[in-house]
Amino acid sequence: MKKIEIIERITDANGSISENILTSWEHKNQFIPEIIRFGELKIYLQEQIVKKNDSDVHLSKYEYDILLLLAKSPGRIFGKEMVYDLVWNEPYYICNIREKIEDDPGQPLYIQTVRGVGYRFNGNLGSE
Repeated sequence: MKKIEIIERITDANGSISENILTSWEHKNQFIPEIIRFGELKIYLQEQIVKKNDSDVHLSKYEYDILLLLAKSPGRIFGKEMVYDLVWNEPYYICNIREKIEDDPGQPLYIQTVRGVGYRFNGNLGSE
């Protein structure tokens, strides 16, 4: 079993170092669902496809990876830099994903912006 931690290390003006564990998880041989569902949005993990209202949503590899990263941790806020570092260093992918999965990208339901912090997947939609 592997334990993974993301640690924030801060050095203050006096040279003191403090560390905060931002998140940690352990890899276990757990059952992973084949489909992640939130409202009308379905992410098929094996096939790496996304459907909304049973229609295909065409995403690039990076768009899919960002959506999957967010959807696997609904409600968790990911800093922009963390998203880009984890997936790809291109900020416009979030906008592209919204254009493809949101009814009104200006009022996003699935991927929400947390001002000054980053993005989160709205986990309040419930899964089927």
